Amino acid sequence: MRSTEILAEAARRPLEAARALEGALTPEVLNAHPGGHDNSIAWLLWHTGREIDVQTAALSGNEQAWRRWGFDSRFGLGEVGADIGYGHSPERARAVVVDDAELLLEYLASATHALVVFIEELNEHDLSQVIDDTYDPPVTRGIRLVSIIDDAAQHIGQAAYAVGMLR
Repeated sequence: MRSTEILAEAARRPLEAARALEGALTPEVLNAHPGGHDNSIAWLLWHTGREIDVQTAALSGNEQAWRRWGFDSRFGLGEVGADIGYGHSPERARAVVVDDAELLLEYLASATHALVVFIEELNEHDLSQVIDDTYDPPVTRGIRLVSIIDDAAQHIGQAAYAVGMLR
């Protein structure tokens, strides 16, 4: 099995885990703030899509699914939706209100699809190329992909835990 096949399989897993939550994702659950945390379940799902989408677009040179497929207008989050969510103030995090689980999952699926397609076009040499030398050690394309996938898996796990808390 090639490295890119393993990465593509790993990239699909967070979406599969998110889809398993679909039946429980009512508007009330999506926009709940378990434990008073500023990041709702909707925020976690939205942010996961955004972090995959923005970073994949930067790596591939392709347009973000957010704009390309009209998710920016479909979500109706305005300026808050255009960013990625890192460093959101409590007010900005709480401004991410989404009642439509299908829309969140569709966006996550679009971002994941773009990531998997990008991964499948790579070879071993591409994975080992340094893309960011501001870190020590420098970051290769393969390591950046692992970071994107790991972040997605962690956030979907957080969403699943929060959904379970609300049941």
